[in-house]
Amino acid sequence: MATLRFPEFLRTLPPLVIPHLPPALRGIQVHQPWQWIVQFHFGEPRLHYEVSRVAGQERLELGFHFEAKDAALNSYLLRGFDHHLVELHDLLGSAVTAEVWDKGWTKVYELYPATDLTSEHQAAVAQRLGRFITCAHPIFVDLRREVAKAYR
Repeated sequence: MATLRFPEFLRTLPPLVIPHLPPALRGIQVHQPWQWIVQFHFGEPRLHYEVSRVAGQERLELGFHFEAKDAALNSYLLRGFDHHLVELHDLLGSAVTAEVWDKGWTKVYELYPATDLTSEHQAAVAQRLGRFITCAHPIFVDLRREVAKAYR
């Protein structure tokens, strides 16, 4: 069982995630701004799903990051997801957390082991991220629709 270098693990992850999404979500876009992070979004790059290594730890973060320039939007999305946290725990497990992060950004995420960067582990991460996106995205769409109504 071959071990992948971390940049290779992330670079080759996106094609493994897409098949775990329902057909309506397979148009997701991928962006890898640096070797240590890969992001997935639906046309709003600052509001993205992400896989990255937690600095100084042997863990990956799988999450939905709200990094809009509008801190009020980031806070609104966090509050909205916080209201759905019990639902997310039912769907994904209690490790999912919603919190304020940095620079007025917020996120909903979980930590995942990164100790064994094999292709088998990569497949498991891809499946988990696919499940995370599938469960979180309908909540996001509803929240984003509410924001759009407020600005009409």
